[in-house]
Amino acid sequence: MSTPRPFPLKPVPIHVSDEVLDDLRTRLALTRPPLDEGNEDWSYGVPDSYLRDLVAYWRDGYDWREAEAAINVYEHYEVSVAGVPVHFMRKPGRGPRPIPLILTHGWPWTFWHWSKVIDPLADPAAFGGDPADAFDVIVPSLPGFGFPGPLTGFPDVNFWKVADLWHTLMTETLGYEKYAAGGCDIGGIVSSQLGHKYAGELYGIHIGSGLPLDFFTGPRAWDFARNRPLTDDQPADIRARIIELDQRWASHLTVHMLDGATLAHGLSDSPAGLLAWLLERWKAWSDNGGDVESVFTKDDLLTHATIYWVNNSIATSMRYYANANRYPWAPAHDRTPVVEAPVGLTFVTYENPPGIHTADERVQAFKAGPLGDLFNHVNVNAHEHGGHFIPWENPGAWVNDLRRTFHGRRP
Repeated sequence: MSTPRPFPLKPVPIHVSDEVLDDLRTRLALTRPPLDEGNEDWSYGVPDSYLRDLVAYWRDGYDWREAEAAINVYEHYEVSVAGVPVHFMRKPGRGPRPIPLILTHGWPWTFWHWSKVIDPLADPAAFGGDPADAFDVIVPSLPGFGFPGPLTGFPDVNFWKVADLWHTLMTETLGYEKYAAGGCDIGGIVSSQLGHKYAGELYGIHIGSGLPLDFFTGPRAWDFARNRPLTDDQPADIRARIIELDQRWASHLTVHMLDGATLAHGLSDSPAGLLAWLLERWKAWSDNGGDVESVFTKDDLLTHATIYWVNNSIATSMRYYANANRYPWAPAHDRTPVVEAPVGLTFVTYENPPGIHTADERVQAFKAGPLGDLFNHVNVNAHEHGGHFIPWENPGAWVNDLRRTFHGRRP
């Protein structure tokens, strides 16, 4: 096993002040719930009957200090990258030649959504794996999503600008000559941009979706249906799936792209309101059979929500959507495929598009469809278990798929 080179930064553990936590409890105690009759089934959104209990537990039962201690088991760093303050978590790789891997989260994720895959990726031998598969794992917070604090001076933040920051972080700040990238949701298109613009300096990328880099471009980018109307001649299952996916995603995309700042006034002032907005997505987007706590315990939900709250980051986190449209992606080259770096993908059937029912169908549809042609895909997988938060919901599948993507691509 080779001796790792000294890391160029000194750790800065996460710490939230008592004053911020006291203010949170005060606000939770003053929560005024809405009138919400006839909503026990969540059909109108997050019901007061569920949120009221969760808010009370956040106020009187949840222990942030316990969560903070678990988070601080890992190394944390703060650094300025091109003038932008960046926080990241790190687990050094244990193996003969760990390759650097940057993992990027999405919305409403936090860096902590990667916590279930960090250890097996960094130290595979401790989990029965091959130490030759080790990675030096870097997990940043998207700027404006949490630590090191509220993001200022970057009002035009979006995914492709963050990709440039990440490349600078990995190559200039941390000194890696070549690295790997992985991501889901916003982190998936950040990683795709890295694989597009900086392919020669990447071992490859592994992502949890195959969105095109121009997904947010155009006058109706907020329309999840992408201008495809429902028609009377559509098969019933196709029509039902279109409606189901619209209900899952439409308000999220529309509000964040068109009216995020208005919503943020309420969510930045009310922790209960913030929790409700985040909670609805965690429930609707995870494969939980109707029980969100089968995927996220109450403590899990509140750890992620607290990260958003204590950093007053909801407004800047939502800004990514509008800015991806206002400052549209432009290609760095006109070669094909668009993403030239080797690409691995992990899909889940919970997110299958209309007309696709099994894992095998999902893989074949991607490879044969127009999205497949955009990527230099070398490893495409789909799984029956898991939802949008794949590394959290099905971490074993994510780890195994990612390892396969980089098998044979190490120095």
